[in-house]
Amino acid sequence: MQRLGFIHDMMDVKVLILYVMARANYPMSGQEVYEVCYQDECLSYFDVCTALPEMVESGHLSETDGKYEITEKGRQDGALTEDSIAFTVRQLAENAIIRFNCRLRRSSFVKTRILPREDGCAIVMMTLDDETGNLMNLELMAPNSRQALRLSRCFEQRAEQVYNMVIEELLKKSEKNEE
Repeated sequence: MQRLGFIHDMMDVKVLILYVMARANYPMSGQEVYEVCYQDECLSYFDVCTALPEMVESGHLSETDGKYEITEKGRQDGALTEDSIAFTVRQLAENAIIRFNCRLRRSSFVKTRILPREDGCAIVMMTLDDETGNLMNLELMAPNSRQALRLSRCFEQRAEQVYNMVIEELLKKSEKNEE
């Protein structure tokens, strides 16, 4: 039976991984590599799990603490072979890596930490940064750890909206006082 799609052998898997890794702005776990590379039904998780250690051994990737990065050798060899990737797979992989880079970039700006207290309450420390520095620090006390976790997750999802609401509210009151 003929296999459809771009991935036909291990070399195709490695070429696709090099293509993706050359465009990643952050180190990626094996799972993240698979998720971004899965643009063709012929690719399996086991293909990626087999290819990654082989690519580290060949010097195309480096691995630190379970995260992979492309090496200069991998960048050069990937540039030579990326034309062999089917256009549709390349476009889908490009879109997936853009989403990955945006998600990780945003997560570097939004931080939360939960500090449990002896009385069963918890303090949720929330921070929003941008390229120039810290924009906002917010600490809230939650009645229990479950509520603290919920506050933390909601802030991670909507940090920018919280910041904009605080600024809007503060400036609205300031404008009334100036009149």
